[in-house]
Formats: sequence, C-alpha cells, structure tokens
Amino acid sequence: MVPPRVPNRAAIKAKYHGQKITFVGDSVGNGHVRDLALAKRFTKDTGIKVTVVPHPAASDQSYAQLARAFSSKSSSIDVAMIDVVWPGAFAPYLVNLKPKLAKQAKLHLASIVANDTIGGKLVAMPWFGDYGILYYRTDLLKKYGYTAPPKTWTQLFQMAKKIQDGEKKSNSNFAGFVFQGNAYEGLTCDALEWIASAGGGHYIDGGKVTIDNAKARTILDAFRTQIGKITPQGVTTYQEDQTEHAFDNGDAAFARNWPYQYGIGAGAGSKVAGKFGVTVLPHGAAGGSVGTVGGWQLAVSKFSKHKNAAIEFVRYMTSPGVEKFDAISNSNVPTIVSVAKNKAVVKTNPYLKPAIASVPRVTRPAKFLGTHYNEASKVIYQGVNQILTGTPASRVLPQIKSRLQQILNSK
Repeated sequence: MVPPRVPNRAAIKAKYHGQKITFVGDSVGNGHVRDLALAKRFTKDTGIKVTVVPHPAASDQSYAQLARAFSSKSSSIDVAMIDVVWPGAFAPYLVNLKPKLAKQAKLHLASIVANDTIGGKLVAMPWFGDYGILYYRTDLLKKYGYTAPPKTWTQLFQMAKKIQDGEKKSNSNFAGFVFQGNAYEGLTCDALEWIASAGGGHYIDGGKVTIDNAKARTILDAFRTQIGKITPQGVTTYQEDQTEHAFDNGDAAFARNWPYQYGIGAGAGSKVAGKFGVTVLPHGAAGGSVGTVGGWQLAVSKFSKHKNAAIEFVRYMTSPGVEKFDAISNSNVPTIVSVAKNKAVVKTNPYLKPAIASVPRVTRPAKFLGTHYNEASKVIYQGVNQILTGTPASRVLPQIKSRLQQILNSK
C-alpha cells in the first residue's frame, strides 16, 4: 500500500515550497518506517522538506526530550508526536491549530479533540488511538484443550502455566505471558488495567489518591507471584517492542500490548502469522475488562520558524486518507469514525470489531495532575516495578500514596 497523495498539494507547493521542517515521530514497531514513507510523499507533493527524527521508545523519555526543547525555546522541532496525556503540560508551547484545522478536527472523535483542547485552544490534532488488548495463540489454546481465551486474570495464569509447561519441552525460551513490566510509562498503563479490572480504582479518583486499597494490593501481589513462574524473569525490563518480539517469535502464549503489534504479527517476518487472535484483557474478581486509553497526537511548536508549513504537514498526517493508510499498513487505531468503520480497515484489524473496540476505557490521572503528571507516573511505575521484582504491595502502595498526595498538594 502506498501513502495517499496530499489533497491540497498545489496550493501548499505554491506557498511553502523549499521550506524545511523537522518532525519528531514514532519509534515503536514499524512506526518510523511509516513516518518516513508519509514524509517522503508529502515532500514529493509539496516541496516542503521533512526531516523525520524518531523519538525515544519510552514515552517518559520522549516527554523529557520535548520538555527540554520547549523550555529552551528551541526551533529544532517543528512538529512533534505527543502522548494523549501531555496536551495539558505542553499547551503553553504549542500553536493553536483551531483557526486552520477546526474543520478537519470535526472528523475525529469528539472526546479526543476535547482532550487536545486546552483553554479553548486546539493544541494538538488526534493522529491515532490506542487501547490495551490481549494477544493469544489460537493454535496453542486448541492444542491444550481450551475453547476460548481467558476471561479472568486467574484463568490466564492457569492457562499460561499449562501451555508453558508443555511448550518448554521443545522451546526453552517459551513463556506463558509477556507484558510491559519495565519501570516506565508503559507499566503505568498496564498496572492501571490490572487494578481497574479488579475494582481497585484508577490511582486517583475524584481528585483523591485511591491506589492504596485491598483490591489493588491483591491484584498487584497476584502479578508479583507470577514473575518467573509464567513470565520470563526479565519481563520486569520489557517495553512494548520486547513484548512484541517475544510473542511474534513464537516464544509466548499470551501478550498484553497495543494494536500496533497486530500488523507485525500478521506480517511476513512473524512466526505466528495465522496462529493468533486478539480479545479484551482479562479482569479480576470484582471488576470487568478494561483497556487503558493510549494514543498519539500531532502538535506544532510555537518556536517553529515555519509554522504554516508545519500545520499543513499535520493536516495531511491527520487526514482520512492517511488514517486509512496507517490502519491498514501499520494497524494503528483510527480516530476518524468513518475510517474506523471502513470495511477494508476492519478486515485488516479485527480489534476494531465492536466486541473488542467497545471495551470500557480507563484513563491515566493526567487531568488531576496537569504539568506534574510525568512526575506522578514515575512514582507509580517505579513502585509497581518494585512490587513485580519482589516487594509485597502492602509495603509499596502506602509510599506511592504518600508521594502522589504530596504531588497533588504541590499543584
């Protein structure tokens, strides 16, 4: 599949031909390859030279990179890919896109546009969505006598153990379950799913820190006891790509990841193509399945020397044609409703079927923390990683609660 042409290319070329902009884009999965292909098409059609720089793979490191650039008023970044939880923190440094892109914004999910609107200004445009889903080996479930994927975390642990015990006889690298266990933003997302699906809240609820509760302790300790038992011992260092590599290399029965993994798993280089399915994540005893809201936006820096050319690049990258291209070629979740319902898109991406796509979404507590979100998330993911590496939740959660309370009080 080739990238779509730029719809208004002639007018853009007449105005901005020869200008140069830098786009800090994706680095996870095949995201950088996608960005290069789209930038090449945009440059060919408009004459605007786009330099694509992949951001650090860990979201919190990417945040730090942008924070440094913005605080120093650097013009080195024109367009940046920003996480769904960052608009509030970065709003002072971003161009209001509403005057030029308000019409296109109406095509996107209103909830995400609202998230990207700070103080009445549209500081970013939705690019693609995300939510956590469960990948599972259909062939191995059948081999070991299972007719359906697990509904609860307890079932997943039991199924993963049985499959792992059998598969390890011929593959010493095989693990029952892999996920993002490293101390970084991805673990804040994973742990939110575990805790919320067990009825333990969302870290901060109604402006109050709620993480230190019995249901949260129980589910976190349940995961702690599985490390090295149904997971690789090193899962506490895994980010998204290590998770994807393990599963697509045929070394895991189950994986929690974002939808981007689907396209890689179904691709030519995968050892599990045609042998896996996706479904909603399991849940705990007192909750239902959920998926953490992820997703990325495109924003233009106030310090860009070529703001209008940069806005035209954002217009192209968040257009229906590009969203369809992204969904089919890179299994990214469309934020444009009409694209998400497109038959070719749904056929390529089974996670867009209502049974999975309509799972309740849980959000990280960015709205309560504002510019302090990154600091608070670090407290959460470092604490949860400490639990996964052996410390009981009852000793860690009070410390997390105390630190989060201090951060909230300092706002």
